[in-house]
Amino acid sequence: MNASDRTPADLLRSALAADPARPMVTFYDDATGERVELSVATFANWVAKTANLLQGDLAAEPGDRLALLLPAHWQSAVWLLACASVGVVADVQGDPAAADLVVTGPDTLDAARACRGERIALALRPLGGRFPQAPEGFADYAVEVPGQGDRFAPFAPVDPDAPALTVGGAGFTAAELVARARADGAALGLGEGSRLLSGRTYDSWDGLSAGLYAPLATGGSVVLCRHLDELGADALAQRVESERVTLTV
Repeated sequence: MNASDRTPADLLRSALAADPARPMVTFYDDATGERVELSVATFANWVAKTANLLQGDLAAEPGDRLALLLPAHWQSAVWLLACASVGVVADVQGDPAAADLVVTGPDTLDAARACRGERIALALRPLGGRFPQAPEGFADYAVEVPGQGDRFAPFAPVDPDAPALTVGGAGFTAAELVARARADGAALGLGEGSRLLSGRTYDSWDGLSAGLYAPLATGGSVVLCRHLDELGADALAQRVESERVTLTV
């Protein structure tokens, strides 16, 4: 990764330039048996489409606050990087009533209705599938995102010193987030080609760092596991071996 990278979007661009074909996020849902693997190039494409949706159709601007009511999921990781690409503050599990827009999964629709701005809902179905019928008052992400552009350019450069993320009561600028992710990666011993398996949730910095930012900042990748407690010890050992995991948290 480049020492000059100061935003999460910078980190993704560097990863794309270095090796677009390598894995970025491998996602498992052990309640459903779902497995999705996204290379750096595929992940970056999802991020670009989502950022175009956010900046274009949703008219989000740098400094706007987005309440992100999603679990640890590959689409949550996409939204985090899309927010960083536009300059929108991702308020993870934040108050929808205090947000400019909200992105929610199927289990938090009622809470998300408190947002008076734009509302996007994700079904979180395998392969990014849509709702059978979009929830009333929400746009279905799986319907809206496919037609978005594959390349993204922000209307205004993202300020590394502007707020970028709020989680668990702590706030980070983009530059602080990158620095913290690099430090976490170094503390964990991550480096180029590392494969970190994380069963942590996305409602704390530790979960976000292990489940996305630290591997991204150090040239590694993440095996992100939801409902990992439903997997037995033998099955977990097999996953570690098959996915070439170098560290588990």
